Amino acid sequence: MLTHGNMVSNVCQAHAWVRPNLDGGKECVVTALPLYHIFALTANCLTFVVLGASNLLIVNPRDIPAFIKSMGSVRFTAITGVNTLFNALLNHPDFSKLDFSNLKFTLGGGMAVQQVIAERWLKLTGKPLSQAYGLTETSPAVTINPLNKKEFTGSIGLPVSSTEVAIRDDDGKDVAQGETGEICVRGPQVTPGYWQRPDETSKVFDADGFLHTGDIGYVDEEGYIFLLDRKKDMINVSGFNVYPNEVEAAAMEHPDVREVAAVGVPDEHSGEVVKLFVIRNNNRLTEEALIKHCRGRLTGYKTPKYVEFRDDLPRSNVGKVLRRELKNEPTRAT
Repeated sequence: MLTHGNMVSNVCQAHAWVRPNLDGGKECVVTALPLYHIFALTANCLTFVVLGASNLLIVNPRDIPAFIKSMGSVRFTAITGVNTLFNALLNHPDFSKLDFSNLKFTLGGGMAVQQVIAERWLKLTGKPLSQAYGLTETSPAVTINPLNKKEFTGSIGLPVSSTEVAIRDDDGKDVAQGETGEICVRGPQVTPGYWQRPDETSKVFDADGFLHTGDIGYVDEEGYIFLLDRKKDMINVSGFNVYPNEVEAAAMEHPDVREVAAVGVPDEHSGEVVKLFVIRNNNRLTEEALIKHCRGRLTGYKTPKYVEFRDDLPRSNVGKVLRRELKNEPTRAT
């Protein structure tokens, strides 16, 4: 459930964060996410309505040539999206022909923004790709990076106004700065609970009103929050936790990798091992070459044991790769 108060609070929080980065000119935000998704609804629709901006709605963002053509027809000043969307744009030759002189900021959310994608975006557009974090239960914004910060650190940013973030262990106790735990949130944008599901509501709220997000992260010495991965997506290799985001980021550094997803698959010796599903840029890339590449960047137990090449990956309605579907597929020969 999201109340009127939840939504208004989050629009005010987002507006307060975005407004200082605008110069009072006519704004136009590119909206490639469906407006029924909480990210696009709050960020692109409601917040930019408050700003008096226009909205370029991309009805079919999978049609990248048409998408880019539409962007070329307007003076766009902002764009939001997910990592896979930015990756697809960067991989199309026509994208580099667009005029980015009016672009003021780019906001990525919905899934982890990868370092290699953020660096390519900055190099091509001249503007940083700022990462944000939220979830449906928080209307959705929880944290956002400063929109003018060019250095990409992998952080999901700082809490928006009136928002408290705690990192807690499995017993619900706060962990020390720098230690890993579950990201928990309290603020005016947090849902009062799940509709007619008091049992589910009680599972995710602490006695002091903090929502347990199911995401694992930590806070650094400057107060920036880092998201490691979803608790449910962690891979357990001989008792050691492996975060798919870290493995995917290492694989994406290979120039022949276009897109990748990491999941855990059963193994009789170590319980689980890492398997990569990969969309490659060309057929020259082999399983052996990619595993060797990853071995040079990851410790042994994090290094993928299997690689499967695909033409595409299962995605949500906003383009997020669905690891769970890959994990639940029948085992294929590798």
